[in-house]
Amino acid sequence: MIMKKLYLIRHAKSSWDNTLMKDIDRPLNKRGEKDAPRMAKRIKERRIFPDIILSSPAHRALSTCKAFCRILKLEEKQIKIAHQLYHASEDDLLEVVRGLQDRKNDDEEIVFLFGHNPGLTEFANSLLNEDIDNIPTCGIIACSFSVKKWSEVSWGSGELEFFDYPKKKD
Repeated sequence: MIMKKLYLIRHAKSSWDNTLMKDIDRPLNKRGEKDAPRMAKRIKERRIFPDIILSSPAHRALSTCKAFCRILKLEEKQIKIAHQLYHASEDDLLEVVRGLQDRKNDDEEIVFLFGHNPGLTEFANSLLNEDIDNIPTCGIIACSFSVKKWSEVSWGSGELEFFDYPKKKD
């Protein structure tokens, strides 16, 4: 069975200390700097390693993404910055996913997508027919799709594998 797996990862907690800073440039705050590697370790414990890594160009999303790469021992040059992920709507996100290149002879493809709310939560709910109130900062929604090509992903076609976030109790 061909399976596509998509991990929607909201950026870790960001700083609002400098109110004059452009939104796209806001860095992670102290909690965000702790949560990103902690959540990456949870992914590593599950033995999940991406084939494709997409990130919003926003500093907070890219910093979260780079923390995951460090923990998973992935090279940062694997990160593809997708400008359309910054402030993306659910339709924008679907367009990005449907536009992913399929790898030949690869039965399971894994994509990490680092982005922002409210788009990520709305996207997850539409993809999975779920009613998730909010993906918290550094939250991870794992989705699987029984499709041959990323272009076949559609609303309601995904299955929720797991939903994890920093304050979740085991």
